Amino acid sequence: MDNLRAAAETSKAWPFQEARALAKRYAKAPPEKGYVLFETGYGPSGLPHIGTFGEVARTTMIRRAFEALTDIPTRLICFSDDLDGMRKVPDNVPNTEMLREHLQKPLTSVPDPFGEFESFGHHNNAMLRRFLDTFGFEYEFISATDFYKTGQFDDVLRRAAERYDDIMKVMLKSLREERQQTYSCFLPIHPETGRVLYVPMKHVDGAAGTVTFDDETGREWTLPVTGGNVKLQWKPDFGARWAALDVDFEMYGKDHSSNTVIYDSICRILGGKAPEHFVYELFLDENGQKISKSTGNGISIDEWLTYASAESLSYFMFQKPKTAKRMYFDVIPKAVDEYHQQLRAYPGQETDQAVANPVWHIHGGTPPASDMVVPFSMLLNLASAANAEDREVLWGFIRKYAPDANPESHPGLDAAAGHAVRYFHDFVKPAKEYREPTQMERAALGDLRDRLAGLSGEQDAESLQSLVFAVGKEHGFEPLRAWFGAIYEVLLGAKQGPRFGGFISLYGISETVALIDSALAGGFVN
Repeated sequence: MDNLRAAAETSKAWPFQEARALAKRYAKAPPEKGYVLFETGYGPSGLPHIGTFGEVARTTMIRRAFEALTDIPTRLICFSDDLDGMRKVPDNVPNTEMLREHLQKPLTSVPDPFGEFESFGHHNNAMLRRFLDTFGFEYEFISATDFYKTGQFDDVLRRAAERYDDIMKVMLKSLREERQQTYSCFLPIHPETGRVLYVPMKHVDGAAGTVTFDDETGREWTLPVTGGNVKLQWKPDFGARWAALDVDFEMYGKDHSSNTVIYDSICRILGGKAPEHFVYELFLDENGQKISKSTGNGISIDEWLTYASAESLSYFMFQKPKTAKRMYFDVIPKAVDEYHQQLRAYPGQETDQAVANPVWHIHGGTPPASDMVVPFSMLLNLASAANAEDREVLWGFIRKYAPDANPESHPGLDAAAGHAVRYFHDFVKPAKEYREPTQMERAALGDLRDRLAGLSGEQDAESLQSLVFAVGKEHGFEPLRAWFGAIYEVLLGAKQGPRFGGFISLYGISETVALIDSALAGGFVN
């Protein structure tokens, strides 16, 4: 424990850097509430997405780093803004016509289009909780509807009414002149229609804790700000929530960064201490454009899990969170292999190296052993060479290479074999482009084929790699990478490929001879 604490105090891993900044908040005395509170927010207007995963995963990494650094207890709250009005009907749900009748109503007052829960908000909250539970996150869930209606927010809402002018000064500075004319930090919920109203306030009575306004028809209403009769606009709600819950840490994307001063100011106006923040860069799609829920570009959580494990996604999330990164299907193989490289390195590392290893943060200090005796990239190449239709084809090669491995003893490898077959069929196979060898390449491939056919006894990957090198050199390839480029393009229909000695060792010498024969006979070129 002493070694871990010492390593945590000096580690350059970003979760420890953030944890140390948070620890300074309570350097003089522990929090009066008895714990440090981490929060993540969720807008339940749609289903949970990859950004939700990223926020909770990264916050959890900082939480675990903080727990290694201090003895202060921690909590993590996932807050759902389900009192928000439904501003548009999502495209990816049934019964859209029914939903249109309920526009601007709080999401927990909109009927569930799936017919499974008491409201659309409850449905999406259930999806969020199932989503988080699937990944084993430790968290507590809070519904904004419950938070407002049960009185947990009442003290801060009364304070907001009392300090309405101060809040409005902060907000109006950030708005265009036209928007300033109608803006209010309070959004009344109409007592008759149940809709969230975006209307100006005629009067805010701080002493009575009430707001007076005209609805869309011109009727005047006066409502208490407590008990779920009003909600706060989303920017004031951010700061008010921090004050009400005494939040110590929250992260959000770069698109929120310009609002930080607003969130902090409102939190302080309402009597709270602004939390520590972490602003992360946004993900980009294959064309370098920002990923958007509404346009559906990029990659979804379900799509990633179709081709790789959740741990590989956590590994991707760990890497350089303050740098914008392309997040598309082609990043998956590299993330899988690098994750397992780090798993294999972990047992031999000293404590200071171990706490800098991403797998320490992904697994809360207790990473499992890797059972990937074959890299994911190699599984993809095997699937490509064999045109595999299912994982059992790959196991035929794996068993020859690692006789003690089987799906029961190596479940991670078995899952990866299934992922590799799906990835091959969806991305590799459609992009395959074989070519005829040049005369020089044909001679070299024929020579390689004959030398492989003449081998006897067991051959390891290194000796096979040396053989491939020797053939390329003897046939005058300069630079030598042109020889390997020819191998990949002629035999595998790809621009890049595996370390070929390792591939031969896995795929089999006789199988590789047959592969070369087929290529030289023109069997791969249309």
